Amino acid sequence: MMRIEVLYFDGCPNHEAFLPHLRDLVGETGAAAEVVEVRVDSPADADRKRFLGSPTVRVDGRDVDPGAGDRTDYGLKCRLYATAQGLRGTPPDDWVRAALAPAGDAGGG
Repeated sequence: MMRIEVLYFDGCPNHEAFLPHLRDLVGETGAAAEVVEVRVDSPADADRKRFLGSPTVRVDGRDVDPGAGDRTDYGLKCRLYATAQGLRGTPPDDWVRAALAPAGDAGGG
């Protein structure tokens, strides 16, 4: 089963609003996945968890943002995603679907 982590910190509302939508995307893809919320408590915790802001969405440990691996600006902040439609507070659906695709390929869903 795939593990989807939604990293967040108290004080940024974007992760709570995104969770139902994320579960809908998982359902659409047919991926067998567990969605887990991971709270980040401090700047040291943010560094340790490589937390780029709330929400950070990872599928099996890999950030859904294709450019996240090059970043080191960890901290307790609301995350903004640079998309073709401009800055957004949540990752684009296409990124989430792409991250879920490897597990769904064999199932054809």
